[in-house]
Amino acid sequence: MKILVLNGPNLNLLGKREPDVYGHSTLDEIMDSVKARAESLGAGIDAVQSNDEGELVTRIGEAEGNFDGIILNAAAYTHTSVAIRDAVSASNVPCIEVHLSNIHAREDFRHKSLIAGVCIGQLSGFGGNSYVLAVEAIIRYLEKKD
Repeated sequence: MKILVLNGPNLNLLGKREPDVYGHSTLDEIMDSVKARAESLGAGIDAVQSNDEGELVTRIGEAEGNFDGIILNAAAYTHTSVAIRDAVSASNVPCIEVHLSNIHAREDFRHKSLIAGVCIGQLSGFGGNSYVLAVEAIIRYLEKKD
């Protein structure tokens, strides 16, 4: 089982960007824990970070046939990108939306996700553990699907 983890804009700044909101862990540290948990459950992870909306759309579009599931933290694009929503919808690959912070407890503009409606679920508010929970959830989802 192979899972694609996509990280959107500014997540490369984790650890130094607003640590009171996003925590002190770097993206590499979070992805290391995600990979370790996935491996313990028999899955592999390919993790990508991009600040470019087009690259995220391309990666989602290339996922079918290469990945069994997607975990997506579209970051700010969550609230603005119809292109990413359309890519997830067209991909035929189950996707879980992830956020480090609880987007529903933050500024009003963050409450609306354009992507959530085409995902099998959303995890937010658990810091880096949101990703680990998403790995567990997508693996269980995929196992029940077979």
